[in-house]
Amino acid sequence: MRLLGDQPEMQMIKMDVKEGEKEYTVHAELPGVKKEDIHVTVEGNTLAVSAESKKMNEEKEGDKVLRSERYYGKVYRSFMLGQEVDEAHARAKFDNGVLELVLPKKALAAARKLAIE
Repeated sequence: MRLLGDQPEMQMIKMDVKEGEKEYTVHAELPGVKKEDIHVTVEGNTLAVSAESKKMNEEKEGDKVLRSERYYGKVYRSFMLGQEVDEAHARAKFDNGVLELVLPKKALAAARKLAIE
């Protein structure tokens, strides 16, 4: 139940994805999430970000609880990038509710012509 004036809880990870010549940069909004509750996986050209939010508000007057709200939820987002990522050199930073990922592009292998025997 939402009370009037309450903000909606985190429902989806909002992301900005920018492509540079050598890397992808991703900014994901994860307000109210702790760094240890964020999981990022990169496999080939697929990026997956998941997070768990645990929020607890409790208002007390003496020993009597007047209002208690709890929210526990998980969000997940996965998508494919245009080119494979060099996982060994990828970097992640979390500051002030924003996750920043710097994902270097993997060097493309040149096509190889096979000799026919």
